[in-house]
Amino acid sequence: MVQVIQMRKISSGKPARLLPLDALRGAIIVLMALDHANYFVAQQHSPGEYWGGAFPIYTDAFTFLTRFVTHLAAPGFFFLMGAGMVLFADARTGYGWSKWQVVRHFLLRGLILIAIQFVVINRIWEHSPGGWVVRIYVGVLFALGAAMMIGSLLVWLTPKILLIITVVLLIGTEMLIPHASLWNGLQYSNLGDYLNPFLIRTGGTIEIWSNYPVLPWLELLTFGMFFGYTLLEDPEKAYRRGTLVGIAFLLLFFVIRYIDGFGNIRPRAGHSWIDYLNVVKYPPSITFTLLTTGINLILLGALASVRDSWQRYLTPLVVYGRVPLFFYVLHLILYAVLGWLLARNGTSLERMLPIWLLGLVVLYPLCLWFGRLKHAQAWNSVLRFI
Repeated sequence: MVQVIQMRKISSGKPARLLPLDALRGAIIVLMALDHANYFVAQQHSPGEYWGGAFPIYTDAFTFLTRFVTHLAAPGFFFLMGAGMVLFADARTGYGWSKWQVVRHFLLRGLILIAIQFVVINRIWEHSPGGWVVRIYVGVLFALGAAMMIGSLLVWLTPKILLIITVVLLIGTEMLIPHASLWNGLQYSNLGDYLNPFLIRTGGTIEIWSNYPVLPWLELLTFGMFFGYTLLEDPEKAYRRGTLVGIAFLLLFFVIRYIDGFGNIRPRAGHSWIDYLNVVKYPPSITFTLLTTGINLILLGALASVRDSWQRYLTPLVVYGRVPLFFYVLHLILYAVLGWLLARNGTSLERMLPIWLLGLVVLYPLCLWFGRLKHAQAWNSVLRFI
């Protein structure tokens, strides 16, 4: 969820190079909020699209789509973080920073994200409406922080090497995951292996549970870095090509999903359109990565094509997108409180939606204020890490 320093003001003639990135980040943040409002308010959240164990079954389109659209968030964060790291490194070295200063910045920010995961976010999850028994939870901020720390060394590689690393990670990490039929009730075969939940394997026990081991998600970071380099060369061309790549990803997704073999981790539950789109997220299967990244690239291209006169309509998304970590922490607290106050025993998805929107309205002025505060002290304040 890294945010790079703006190189141009949005109010200038042409859209700033980073405006579409901020707008896309804001869009997936809004969808992420929907997912967590579903969890804390409606209390009808999916049990998770794991590579083994019980897999969610949806009986109606609305329930499925409420979950499906939120899948864009996590892969979008890693992709945008990778692109942002390249743009940040380019801007800072242009201002005279050494490579070590850039690496140190990424290492420190990565450590901060990991610390917030274990010190702050995990305490919020302990107030889950259905109870919380996990002692150590490895969540998305851990994976983002660890990926940033690894990426601090990868960001200097050439685009071709980054693309090769992306393909190797995409295929290699899926090959490391045992087949679902060999998985026994979300339990590790070796409880003493504490590296697994942090690096490779999703699942665990009440002692330690991992949804976001870093290696399966690292492919999205390196692909984002590759895209970041294309932005440095020609932003407009990068967005256009990104749209074409997104379309190609979707076509490849349907081919792999139809074959229903390698790349799916587990076979389809049936032959409906929901079964085709209901893919494994934990860890991200190849089909999940192709589907979500394809949609994100198309959305990014659409946001980049918005006319100058219409850019003001993107302002709410940009406001959210410029303070992702601030939003992330506050929105979890807010929806936990709203769920406790307004729907202590849960509610329907239809009644949850207004509460989700209420949360976004409450958060908007706070994000606007904090974004302005960050911009005013972008260089010398610790706020740049938030």
